Amino acid sequence: MVSGGRVTVMTHPGPELELLLDDIDEMYSRDRGGMLNLATGFSGQLQEALMISDTAELPNNLRGLRNIVTVGLGGSGISGDIIQVLISSEAEVPLVTVKGYDLPAFVNCETLVFVSSYSGNTEETLSAYETARRRGAGIVCVTSGGKLMDAARSDNIPVVVVPGGLPPRCALAYLVTPILVSLGRLGYIEDRRRALSEAIRLIEDLTTVVCPEAPASVNQSKRMALAMYGKVPLIYGSTGITSAAALRWKTQINENSKAHAFCNVFPELNHNEVVGWSARPDISKAMHVVILRDKEDHPRVERRIEATKELMAGASGISEVFSHGKTKEARLLSLVHIGDFASLYLAFLYNQDPKPIWAIDYLKERLAD
Repeated sequence: MVSGGRVTVMTHPGPELELLLDDIDEMYSRDRGGMLNLATGFSGQLQEALMISDTAELPNNLRGLRNIVTVGLGGSGISGDIIQVLISSEAEVPLVTVKGYDLPAFVNCETLVFVSSYSGNTEETLSAYETARRRGAGIVCVTSGGKLMDAARSDNIPVVVVPGGLPPRCALAYLVTPILVSLGRLGYIEDRRRALSEAIRLIEDLTTVVCPEAPASVNQSKRMALAMYGKVPLIYGSTGITSAAALRWKTQINENSKAHAFCNVFPELNHNEVVGWSARPDISKAMHVVILRDKEDHPRVERRIEATKELMAGASGISEVFSHGKTKEARLLSLVHIGDFASLYLAFLYNQDPKPIWAIDYLKERLAD
């Protein structure tokens, strides 16, 4: 439980773990912040975000620019990582994600900048917004309010206003969809609304098999939480949509489960991290590897994964999670959805309320001082 700025981890005997995840009343009692309901409502959030994105006003001067930048941190910033992997093989202009105070030197009047801050008060994002405005960049803001909305309206900058009141990590649908739809409406990529509609239908179906009511014996997210319990998860994706999904798994375990987790990608990890499995078997036993898979994984990456699993035999276990759906949007969001629920179930195994993030709140207070 979270109390007074400290996290106390309560463990349970092994045979009781699966019973806990099938005790609906007990899980909801630990979920004082209502995170399960937010995860269950993901498809509805995507549908609402699609409607909001269709009505956003986008001036013609945002068309035909030479490069694209997304700005944001944390739950807002991962929208840029997701957009990048979804459009990288199609967009004919480069897209760069920024997660800090400053913008690259190339940002100017020929740059389209999406400024994403769910709260509207993220200090790094506000700094980057001011830089983009001074340099004359074309800007679209995505926010629920705060200082960013006030500044954008004062500066006559387009704003996509999304529903407020959520933890930023639970607002992914509202942060990704407006950027993706806007890029289609502005002509940088093909219209993605049909692909998003397929993703919504897939998430609706997937929710029925990963939601709290689905028993652990058939619930992939619960099985993943049980596998990761008491271990340090290493989430491995590959270049493509699973790289962004791996980052999402890592950050959701960090925030929801109040636990360490790390991520990396194939083939890069084959040139460094893989060596770490050879020297300290005592440390390797503390790791659980989760490999996120997709039907468009490069054939050579598929071979690398199989060979690398042999080198990671000393881990406590290796799990593989495959994407669902036809379009990239559906497949990526399916992996996100499975991981989101897994992070919540892992929180309950650790007797944590998933919502509070006292460490981040503490840092904000210190910086405000």
